[in-house]
Amino acid sequence: MQFLKKDTVAQTTKARGDAGEDEALAYLQARGLRLLQRNYRTPGRGGGEIDLIMQAADGTVVFVEVRRRSRSDHGGAAASIGRVKQRRIIFAAQHYLMRWRRLPPTRFDVVTLEVTGLQWLPAAFDSA
Repeated sequence: MQFLKKDTVAQTTKARGDAGEDEALAYLQARGLRLLQRNYRTPGRGGGEIDLIMQAADGTVVFVEVRRRSRSDHGGAAASIGRVKQRRIIFAAQHYLMRWRRLPPTRFDVVTLEVTGLQWLPAAFDSA
């Protein structure tokens, strides 16, 4: 039987995801973006979820999807955000913006965390 060392912590997928979001948030804040909301979810089943909602200095509201992958096969973290995932993010963004009196400029960014490091992909996809 193997025993874990005291300093070895078995992390859950959720814990790894949260750590990835923390890293992405710190990275984006260091580049001048301000956090508006984290882990925004639409009500009901089958809705969307947005990892980070940020605001750029010019007022643009930035919806950020954070993806962490320990392996880069199958196209890596960015390739894992297909059309269905994009539609869910767009749906959640539209829901979030319903409470705004004036619609701000928006964009959809992706932050990937892979073995090769963190990569920020501004305007990775659009709502069209």
